[in-house]
Amino acid sequence: MPGTQVTPTGHPGRHPAGTHRAGARPHPGAAGDGGPGADADVAGAVEAVLGACVRERMREAAEVDALFAGDLAGRVADFALRGGKRLRAGFVWWGHRAGGGTGRGPAAGAALRTGAALELIQTCALIHDDLMDESAVRRGAPAVHTRLAHQHAGAGLRGSSAAFGSAGAVLAGDLALSWADDLFAETAAGVREFDGPERAGALRREWRAMRTEMVAGQYLDLRAQAAGAVPPERAMRIARLKSALYTVERPLALGAALAGADTATLELLRSAGRCAGVAFQLRDDLLGAFGDPAVTGKPCGEDVREGKPTYLRAVARRLAREAGDTAALAALEPPPGGRAGAPSPDGSAGAPPPDDGRLDAALAALESTGARAAVEREITRLAELSHRRLAGLPGDPEVARRIGELVDRAAGLVPAAGGERG
Repeated sequence: MPGTQVTPTGHPGRHPAGTHRAGARPHPGAAGDGGPGADADVAGAVEAVLGACVRERMREAAEVDALFAGDLAGRVADFALRGGKRLRAGFVWWGHRAGGGTGRGPAAGAALRTGAALELIQTCALIHDDLMDESAVRRGAPAVHTRLAHQHAGAGLRGSSAAFGSAGAVLAGDLALSWADDLFAETAAGVREFDGPERAGALRREWRAMRTEMVAGQYLDLRAQAAGAVPPERAMRIARLKSALYTVERPLALGAALAGADTATLELLRSAGRCAGVAFQLRDDLLGAFGDPAVTGKPCGEDVREGKPTYLRAVARRLAREAGDTAALAALEPPPGGRAGAPSPDGSAGAPPPDDGRLDAALAALESTGARAAVEREITRLAELSHRRLAGLPGDPEVARRIGELVDRAAGLVPAAGGERG
């Protein structure tokens, strides 16, 4: 069970920046103000800021109640600091640099803090996503609702362990969102003081739009799954709202807003980020169907088994209809009921249900219809389009190159992107 002591992940020899005095609004660079080291290791710089923030929030939680801190806040802290590719924080940083940021001083510190706030938003999104999908595993370990259910059962508490885990996970996700908003609000207040209300207002508008888009995408995904199937165009719309925007386009725009980027630069970054974000989600769809669980941290075929309304599945259904392939269409039908992935009794992982052949048939249909190959081609096309947009960025070409590296990671076009989903 998580305790109230949280040690941030990081690299040997890196000392996380200190936290601000309780009750005082921090300078936007208070928990790290960039410098040459941030360009070389954005993830490490963000880890330091995130660790400092989480330790402060854990101290506050412990002052409220030790049981709450250990059972719930500790799980949120552990999730936020354990794993993740920090792609979103990377896009914030390099969006800031592309927008004219020097990578030093208060504005750079604000970029790192905004990146850390995005990592907490991601924590909220994944905790709630696992709950809504009834997915028992995340990052190779039991999901938060699974852990809480096992805790309830192990302690012999009254009522339903599953209901307890679900309710606890809702609260855990809400807490992560609160931490994210608190960190962002502190950062935006500092930006207003040091860079003026116009820049702070632009930053807040990006953040507000991003949160609404995320919720809209999650609801549309839920609605589409209940409907059973959607056309490829609708699946693409859901993918863009649910994940693509807040993974690449909005982070780039947040960073650029922090730097006070001109309109032309901001639009170039948005366009490049829009393509890269969709490529990211399409890669995630492929990993959900064909990925190695040892690498992705999620059961293989979980999305396919559940009939998730992904673009991959929508394309396969369209191609099967066009070819008159009734066997493939039947294989791609959503399951009549039930979900994949019941927790293992020891809580160490999720155990997929016994394979009755439907999963293998659906995976085979994704291949035989040509949908898998078509999605791979679309990912490559989108990544190339993103690179063409980035080539038009003014300023240091090294900045465009570094954003391009992140695009390739997001799209799964380099080995480093083959890690866990989310």
